[in-house]
Amino acid sequence: MKITVINGTEKHGVTYKLKEIFLDRLKNEAEITEFYLPRDCPNFCAGCTVCFRGDEHKCKDAEYTQKIEKAIFEADLLVFTSPAYVFHATGAMKSMLDHFGYRWMPHRPAKEMFGKRAVIITQCLGAGGRSASKDIKDSLSWWGISSIKSLSFKLMSEIRWDKIPEEKRSRITSKLVNAAERIKRIDFTRPARTGLGTKSKFYAVRMLQTGLGKANPEYTDYKYWKNNGWIDKERPWK
Repeated sequence: MKITVINGTEKHGVTYKLKEIFLDRLKNEAEITEFYLPRDCPNFCAGCTVCFRGDEHKCKDAEYTQKIEKAIFEADLLVFTSPAYVFHATGAMKSMLDHFGYRWMPHRPAKEMFGKRAVIITQCLGAGGRSASKDIKDSLSWWGISSIKSLSFKLMSEIRWDKIPEEKRSRITSKLVNAAERIKRIDFTRPARTGLGTKSKFYAVRMLQTGLGKANPEYTDYKYWKNNGWIDKERPWK
């Protein structure tokens, strides 16, 4: 099994500890590749639209984004982690996700994403863990991923793991370990099921692309969908 981890912060704090507890049960059975933000994708998307116009390799940050995308494509399981910053994922995580707007379903989604599985780990002091998770889940679902497990924790007290009451640490650890054990039981030789929500998005966008293609057969996104056979009878989950 191959796991690609995208860490929304370089800090080795509570979020890092949660991620390590989760991965600990999988390390002996997995090849793990990790990225730490912003180190491994340090620049903001400039909005130049070169990726939307069909050549993501000309992005000014391609040296970072293409390495991340390659690891995502090759992974059986994706793990995204982020503490909640003002009710949202870290700015570094948002900045990295912005670079992959061209992979959203209305543009050029990658066939590889439709069978992926993903886990999102977030934590907050009081509130914001769920909204931080949603920031990440929005992109994953629009990439075509249906199987997304969110693990969000409200710590309510300390920002240091060793200062959290032992009973609470034990409950958090148990939840993470149980989630990892469920992952271990998955047959990764078979892709995850593509859910109704993902299929609904796909068919809605297919109608949009069909209309755009009639108006302009050379439109970049339409040509991509057409070349993949999705305007006709091919589907990315088959």
